[in-house]
Amino acid sequence: MIFNIAHTTEYEYSSPVSYCHNIATLRPRESKGQELLSYEINIYPEPAEVTERIDFFGNYLTRFSLQSQHSVMKVVTKSKIIRDYKAYRESFFTDACKGVTLNSALAALQSNSPEIIEAKQYILESIFIRRTDKAIRDYAELSFKGERSVFEAAYELMQRIYTDFDFVSGFTSISTPIAEVMKEKKGVCQDFAQIAIACIRSIGLPARYISGYIETLPPEGQKKLIGSDASHAWFSIFIPNFGWIDFDPTNNQIPFDQHIVVGWGRDYYDVPPLKGVVFGGGKSELKVAVDITAENNM
Repeated sequence: MIFNIAHTTEYEYSSPVSYCHNIATLRPRESKGQELLSYEINIYPEPAEVTERIDFFGNYLTRFSLQSQHSVMKVVTKSKIIRDYKAYRESFFTDACKGVTLNSALAALQSNSPEIIEAKQYILESIFIRRTDKAIRDYAELSFKGERSVFEAAYELMQRIYTDFDFVSGFTSISTPIAEVMKEKKGVCQDFAQIAIACIRSIGLPARYISGYIETLPPEGQKKLIGSDASHAWFSIFIPNFGWIDFDPTNNQIPFDQHIVVGWGRDYYDVPPLKGVVFGGGKSELKVAVDITAENNM
């Protein structure tokens, strides 16, 4: 599939902003089954300074500062990607993947190979996922057993989060502790991804946070509404001697072509679409619109 993606972020301030500095993580990255064909970013008002770089995790960052007074800031990106995930997805159901047990995975993680060392950083604490409490570990151990397939355990964990947790927009914020989400069993896609990551790390396996988009398809016979697509998040687990596998607990599925990867890190803190520091501005109103259009079948 070829997808065209338009992402608009707009902040409107109750009083003028004199200066702001921002970091955008909005450019889709190259990844398994995904190729970036084109990308552009437009910022209003025109920034005084713009720099670009690749971060520690391989994500593409745009840093910019607005140094003139303004009451509205708008960031608009347009991307075109090819997504062909089918063959990679099908490999998850082979013996090479499903045959790795928890015990064998933990033993393999004792290696000092470059691949293992790179993956092991995703076992460590991160800003939003600290040392987990007993409730997280107990929840994880219901699925992860010593001689059980890691793939099957992660698949079951995804299904359980989908069943046990309610999607409630506005119930949490980015600063809501994992323990509270676990206790209340409510949240949004970012929360569900981080709960899964906390569970997986609690039993000693690497897990990372994936930030991206998902194309939403309208009911049969209806047109898709403009702005109905959304920023999305899911998780990925590392299986030694196989690789990384993505799971989407919000939708209870392994990602398809409709899941578009923007970036990944240890948790949401590493890959927010936009973050920054603002001087002045008073209260702000945020508006976000994402439109994903499938151009054609390959």
